[in-house]
Amino acid sequence: MLLNSTNQTEDDFSCFTPSVVGYRYFAVLWGCVVCVTGTVGNLMTVLAFASDARLRTRFNALIVNLAVADLLYCTVLQPASVDSYLHLRWRGGPLWCRVFGLLLFLSNSVSIITLCVVAVSRYLLVAKRAVFDRVFSDAGLVLLLISAWALGLASFGPLWTVYVFVPQVCTCSFHRTRGRPYTTILLFFYFFIGLGCVGAFYLLIYRRVRLAKRALLRYRLSRRSSKKQPVAAAQGTDDSGVESGTAATCSCEMSSQLDLEHSKNDPAQSSSKPPKSAPANQPSDVSPAPQPSTHAPAAASSHPAAAGDDGEFKRVTRMCFAVFLCFVFCFVPFLLLNIADKNNSAPRVLHMICANLTWLNSCINPVLYAVMNRQFRQAYRVLLGRAAAPLSRLWAR
Repeated sequence: MLLNSTNQTEDDFSCFTPSVVGYRYFAVLWGCVVCVTGTVGNLMTVLAFASDARLRTRFNALIVNLAVADLLYCTVLQPASVDSYLHLRWRGGPLWCRVFGLLLFLSNSVSIITLCVVAVSRYLLVAKRAVFDRVFSDAGLVLLLISAWALGLASFGPLWTVYVFVPQVCTCSFHRTRGRPYTTILLFFYFFIGLGCVGAFYLLIYRRVRLAKRALLRYRLSRRSSKKQPVAAAQGTDDSGVESGTAATCSCEMSSQLDLEHSKNDPAQSSSKPPKSAPANQPSDVSPAPQPSTHAPAAASSHPAAAGDDGEFKRVTRMCFAVFLCFVFCFVPFLLLNIADKNNSAPRVLHMICANLTWLNSCINPVLYAVMNRQFRQAYRVLLGRAAAPLSRLWAR
């Protein structure tokens, strides 16, 4: 019996084969774990951003956008995938299959675009601070977030007529041949060009950090040797004075998500005239640019704060890079298998394993935030404490 105008029969919505009957139970269990952990974790990320003023920064708005894309997958799409693996059949009908395919690639494309924007923002923060302030202003950030979803929808919306059930992965996706060459161009643009650009920007950040670290090391060595020449050091006419300004500036440029109380409690900064403080409601990832220093003692007095800011920047950047690596780890095996197996000659269970690995990407990010970011970890702890409070009172009774 025909189900729709694309001449799909009921058999076209089945992924049953004897080789996957046993594997489906693992897939169902894995899918349930991803659904629960991803929903709870990403929802906690959104709530932490909304409830904790320290987390409401422009950079963390990008993290929340990534969490919303993952939350869409975990709450709407993952249960449908679990159901199709449990019954080895798509039971939602052709219309829901098309909606599923569109939302699936919309979620993935928004994640990739957001990862690109995050990498660009980290690079501009250390290399082109003036450009960062212009591009990532409040209005610019809203425009970027809206554009990410609009671009994803505009990219994969035209494939509406070719979203079908794919038995190899027991879920809905675009048809492997009917959408070409448009689908090939899209996948190449998003997964190879997009992710390649993310890797390139992190490489540039790493190079920038290494150069700043070397400059700081040379400054420390020059400071030790200049102790015997206090007059020259005070006048700032030797190489150490110039280099100290460069090292301090490079380190201060790497500030991101700073603790606003740090500058107030830092004894090294209190010993000299403090710079003009930022407004109380200014996001912590956009601290004011350092004032240029023309004397070595002034640069030295600001160095402890710069070193702390540098460390915070590197911790946040490592977290972002870990998120990027997890995305690559989850999707590359699936992409490579589809490129290599054009004739669908590989075992179906292998296709399913690689497809199920991509599920991990939607639930792993909150775990990385909790492990690698102190502020998110504290916010998660507060949220869990509030959620457990009614149960604790009930248990006490």
